[in-house]
Amino acid sequence: MRRPSFVAIVGHGPELEREEGAKATLQRLGADVRALDFWDEPATLFRHDEDQARAIVVEAGARPDLGALVLRSLRREPRLEGVGAILAVVHDQVGRLEPGAGFDDFVLSPIVPAELYARLKAIEWKRSEFTNEERVKVGDLIVDRAAREVTLHGAVVPLTGREFDLLVYLSEHRTRVVSRRELLQRVWGAGYDGGARTIDIHVRRLRAKLGPAFDLTTVRGTGYRMGAPGAIPKEGRRH
Repeated sequence: MRRPSFVAIVGHGPELEREEGAKATLQRLGADVRALDFWDEPATLFRHDEDQARAIVVEAGARPDLGALVLRSLRREPRLEGVGAILAVVHDQVGRLEPGAGFDDFVLSPIVPAELYARLKAIEWKRSEFTNEERVKVGDLIVDRAAREVTLHGAVVPLTGREFDLLVYLSEHRTRVVSRRELLQRVWGAGYDGGARTIDIHVRRLRAKLGPAFDLTTVRGTGYRMGAPGAIPKEGRRH
């Protein structure tokens, strides 16, 4: 059963109801929208346990610095940690946007419906994941099993055969801990008589080639866990 999803619109109370604002724009497009004042508790967006936020739009207007502060507050809610976020600002404030503010994209206010819709679809795709018979998508990383090819941000990343097989297994079993013993059996095969050290070497190579897109946590004394897009591990990452 599909989880109910909504777009969170965050802004200054009375301004959230403007006809040219994000809330009214997305409602006209048929989206399930939930509004939140800047300083309200983010958890109130979730009415039921199964609710899921598709995206966040922060309407900062002439205060992009305020938008960054609000986003940091929203991210403290675990259910919003990995959700894509868009900042809506007025035209003359674009030069003040900070790349490190945490937003995936921005739109100009007053909002153009087609632009907002396109940018929301883009960040949903960027942060989405899926698995089918041919491909696995984890964030910006796409693993094509049929073509034995990996692309990142649309560019092919050259991997050795063993690196590819290891990445496929980890991505297919993401979010759970996979032991080194399991990796040796399933990726290297029963005929391999080497040690588990080779797994750590191949993991280092994958990290070097894929960078932050390869969201892998080292679970000390056990193995590895590959995360979902945008996930923030609760324990030490890497190495």
